[in-house]
Amino acid sequence: MKDFQFHRPTTVAEAVALMAGKDGAKFLSGGQSLLPVLKLDLAEPTDLISLTGIAELREIRVDGQALVIGALVTHDAVARSADVRKHIPGLAALAGGIGDPQVRNRGTLGGSVAHADPSADYPAAILALGATVHTNLRKIDAEEFFTGLFESALAPGELVTAVSFPIPKRAAYAKFAHRASKYALVGVMVALTSSGVRVAVTGAGAKVFRVSAMEDALTKGFVPEALSGITVSADDLNGDAEASAEFRAHLIGVMAKRAVAACQ
Repeated sequence: MKDFQFHRPTTVAEAVALMAGKDGAKFLSGGQSLLPVLKLDLAEPTDLISLTGIAELREIRVDGQALVIGALVTHDAVARSADVRKHIPGLAALAGGIGDPQVRNRGTLGGSVAHADPSADYPAAILALGATVHTNLRKIDAEEFFTGLFESALAPGELVTAVSFPIPKRAAYAKFAHRASKYALVGVMVALTSSGVRVAVTGAGAKVFRVSAMEDALTKGFVPEALSGITVSADDLNGDAEASAEFRAHLIGVMAKRAVAACQ
């Protein structure tokens, strides 16, 4: 790991100003994604801008028909929040299943979202619930945010400040986790929202995606049996030592049924 300058701003404006003009600078929140990369010398930032001193990014609040969660809110805080448990219990359960206690107490919503790991859990919630990602510059719809493998719509220097989750009628998440990391080999979130049924899959492909055939079936009958006979092609899915593409395709159906059952 090479030397770098460490900064600890106390406002979003100060953090963004520190980033300006520094091509090698990176934002640091919980560090659960960035620090392992630094240890492997896969990134060599000139400056690290810690966000932990920015109190405004730690808020969880209900705003009309949406639940707004600040970027610095930890996974554990999401899981334990009374507001999250009341309004979107499926999101609280999702957060409680991320990694292990150490990861949940350090990792943050904003850091996970910005990293855009294709096996992370939050992308399924963001897409299934039709969330909006707030940054220092704009608001980005869920459908437009995740663009590819570890890629998002964020511009260089753009900072995630919060995520706004519309409160669904019902929603639940089910995943088949990696034995060691607890990342999703396949994770499926199913949500019955005011605009219809949404089914989002993480862990199976290069980025999170929706399954329209499942959404159509669940619109006709929101029960696990409605998904019987629906298959997902393995052609564009990931395959590795943990699970083949074909097994992941099978798991999508299994996890989707479990998520629907958890909504009942």
